[in-house]
Amino acid sequence: MQKIKFRDLFHLYRFQVGSGLRVASSGLRVASCKTLLLAFFFCFTQTGDLAAQNARGNYNFLDFQQKPYYFGITLGFNRANYRVFHSKTFIQNDEVKRAESVSGPGFNLGIVTNLKIGQYFDFRFLPTLSFAERRLEFTPGNNPARPDVPLRRNIESVLVEMPFHIRYKSAPYKDMRLFVIAGVKYGFDVASDSKARQADTQVKIAPTDFAGEIGVGIQFFFPYFIFSPELKMSQGLGNTLIFDEALPQSTVIEKVLSRTFTLSLHFEG
Repeated sequence: MQKIKFRDLFHLYRFQVGSGLRVASSGLRVASCKTLLLAFFFCFTQTGDLAAQNARGNYNFLDFQQKPYYFGITLGFNRANYRVFHSKTFIQNDEVKRAESVSGPGFNLGIVTNLKIGQYFDFRFLPTLSFAERRLEFTPGNNPARPDVPLRRNIESVLVEMPFHIRYKSAPYKDMRLFVIAGVKYGFDVASDSKARQADTQVKIAPTDFAGEIGVGIQFFFPYFIFSPELKMSQGLGNTLIFDEALPQSTVIEKVLSRTFTLSLHFEG
């Protein structure tokens, strides 16, 4: 019969308990290392995102980027005139030596409607009330019976305009971005005197007009609105001259096209 030594029993128990403690301690160390690594990775990624946002400076831009559409108002200052094209009989006539246009100042007031098309394109509709002043001047020919004083035809217009634009925007940089626009515009002059009786002895200009438009601008993103200065040129596409063969000033002109340069200040949001 084998003898049981109580000292060996105590030694075996002590070895098993110590081994269990060592295994548990190793598991805790591994779990702690994993937790620290995850926490470090999370802090690193968050710090990287904040640093990237600080480098871009697009906090305000990101807020407006989420909006599919927005509205605003526009204020503008314009300089309008006409492009005058002489007729074939201009050289042959003796009554009119020169026909030209003189530009005048004006201003605009309108509403902005902006619809996003993807990340870089917008569709814009800007109904506008525009006040413009233009003048046609006709210098009499070499006729002793007439003084050499220009005959002026002042045209003061109050235009209801309907511009439709497509806008392409650059990538933002520090809450700023550049853009270009292109589109068409329909205009109607509610103050036109083309049908008035006193206009029978003057060159007549049609009240309706179609024009193509191009322009450039820059957007500044603020916390509550977008400020966008824009420089735009409008070129008439159709002849606005109402021909009258009884007027010498009308017969020396083949067509008259409108042209306008506008500096607009858009406030959107």
